[in-house]
Amino acid sequence: MQPSAEDTAEDPDNLSFTSTTTNSGSETTWTTSSSNPSSSTPSAAKTHHAPPRCNDDPCWKAIKEATSEGNNNNNNNPLTLSDLRFVHRLGSGDIGSVYLVQLKSKNSNNGCFFAAKVMDKRELVSRNKESRARIEREILEMLDHPFLPTLYATLDCPRWSCLLTEFCPGGDLHVLRQRQPDKRFHESAVRFYASEVVVALEFLHMMGIIYRDLKPENVLVRSDGQIMLTDFDLSLKGDNSTSTAQLVSDQSPPTGDQQPNDCAVDQPPFGNSSCIIPNCIVPAVSCLHPRRRRKKKLGNRGTPEIVAEPLDVRSMSFVGTHEYLAPEIVSGEGHGNAVDWWTLGIFIFELFYGTTPFKGIDHELTLANVVARALEFPKEPSVPGPAKDLIAQLLVKDPTRRMGSKMGATAIKRHQFFNGVNWALLRCAKPPFIPRPVTCRDLTTTNSSIDNSIEYY
Repeated sequence: MQPSAEDTAEDPDNLSFTSTTTNSGSETTWTTSSSNPSSSTPSAAKTHHAPPRCNDDPCWKAIKEATSEGNNNNNNNPLTLSDLRFVHRLGSGDIGSVYLVQLKSKNSNNGCFFAAKVMDKRELVSRNKESRARIEREILEMLDHPFLPTLYATLDCPRWSCLLTEFCPGGDLHVLRQRQPDKRFHESAVRFYASEVVVALEFLHMMGIIYRDLKPENVLVRSDGQIMLTDFDLSLKGDNSTSTAQLVSDQSPPTGDQQPNDCAVDQPPFGNSSCIIPNCIVPAVSCLHPRRRRKKKLGNRGTPEIVAEPLDVRSMSFVGTHEYLAPEIVSGEGHGNAVDWWTLGIFIFELFYGTTPFKGIDHELTLANVVARALEFPKEPSVPGPAKDLIAQLLVKDPTRRMGSKMGATAIKRHQFFNGVNWALLRCAKPPFIPRPVTCRDLTTTNSSIDNSIEYY
């Protein structure tokens, strides 16, 4: 049974968020703890940093204001569960439920909403899901990227474990696709969403993380129309030694029908430097400790590019969504980073056609199709050739020959389908869909006009 907002509110003193700030520049750290010192189960305190790109985030400011209310000393007041108002449930997953929550603080911005993933520790233990919850928390604590979640706080108490992250009012791409004409996206929309997913996966791979659960349901739409990947409990986390990095020239010859993206076309005018994806999109190479060194071959022209793939991360686990599982997962032969590029191919196929390519009448037939059936493209709708070529190269059943398995996102970015994409200014591109502004009344009134049936998570 999944925990409900009402259940958690029964014992609010067992849960609290404690905020601490530092005086080093603009950095702010947030530590979470339990307010029940007599508990037999100790709480795990975690510290989170407000990334430089988040300094103006109103949610960080709201937490800071809430924890400093009525306090004249340097220590912040703990923010207990009674200070959080559970509005309604956004959705449920395998290891927890996600709720829309709001701070009750008088001084904080009442327009700030959060997504709180609440997990019942007893159920995690009984279902042997503790490691999945721990891995998701560890990954969220590592992330600092425009297309990945911001973890505002975590808390542990004897019964509950909670992750406080950002709320995406645009819902997910599965629901958004269902609302499109013929339940399919146009080419420009597919290119937009796919390009942002590629960059998000590139960052995860640079951090030694294999996502393993890409699907439209896990791609959320922020208020500005940009995407955010969510749900990391199936991800495979390595360490710095599992990430390999090399420098290559952008003049390297492409493979297959890939095209160098030197001459971008139809680029919109950019006049705002805030559109530039910050340096945090690529971690410093000095932070990586590869197990083997590769020769650095730099061309005479062009800007060097960083290629990083967690080539040494391997798993025998059977995890994922049936229609998105890669052949090497189904066959049990072990898998690595290439599974994310397989799921990217399925993802792009579904955005174009409204279905997945290997879906059978049941799970067993679906898995058989993934392993043995050749990729086929429906006659309708009409999909451009470069898109089909990209999908075909991503859905190669042999992971060693699959696009992205060796050169990672660098190879995929160079494909002809992405011609015209300015990767450095990706956040400046106009999103195909921007959610209408959502007010507090929309989210808190049961009879409001907003569609509360949207499954956000």
